[in-house]
Amino acid sequence: MKKNRMFAAAIAMAIATASHAGGVHGSSHGATAGEQGKLSDVSKTIQIDMYDNYYEPENIDVKKGETIRFVINNKGMLVHEFNIGTPEMHEGHQEEMLMMIQHGIIQGGKLNRDLMEMDMGNGQTMKHDDPNSALLAPGETAEMIWKFSDDGNIEYACNVPGHYPAGMYGAFKF
Repeated sequence: MKKNRMFAAAIAMAIATASHAGGVHGSSHGATAGEQGKLSDVSKTIQIDMYDNYYEPENIDVKKGETIRFVINNKGMLVHEFNIGTPEMHEGHQEEMLMMIQHGIIQGGKLNRDLMEMDMGNGQTMKHDDPNSALLAPGETAEMIWKFSDDGNIEYACNVPGHYPAGMYGAFKF
């Protein structure tokens, strides 16, 4: 099954690269999915392991108003993202992530952080430093503190082209 996911991701990435125009990275991807939390308000810590192309755990139970510390590990062989948002937010962000591939920032299993500082011509960069998102190369770990101030249709996803359609997303269950 994991081989099928890898194959599906490769096909989806090829299709996405051939058929989409990129957007600009740097918008607020978590505007309706909650807000950055404070360490002093954390009620629990959840470990997220990212593989090629799935998460463990696949779903997470949360409560409205709860603040969670996520410890995110990329255990895969590809660059992956942990991004908290609505399905609509993820759809828009996938176009921005495509631009990161087109500019050589994401190269399969490598992440060129120097290129993330590049000015895209409008004063915006591709730093990928939003509080609801972590972009990690294989073997990297990050922490995120998130407050679930909303309880709508919120999920976590990898928006690297091809990964979301291959099934790399999970639901927050309220």
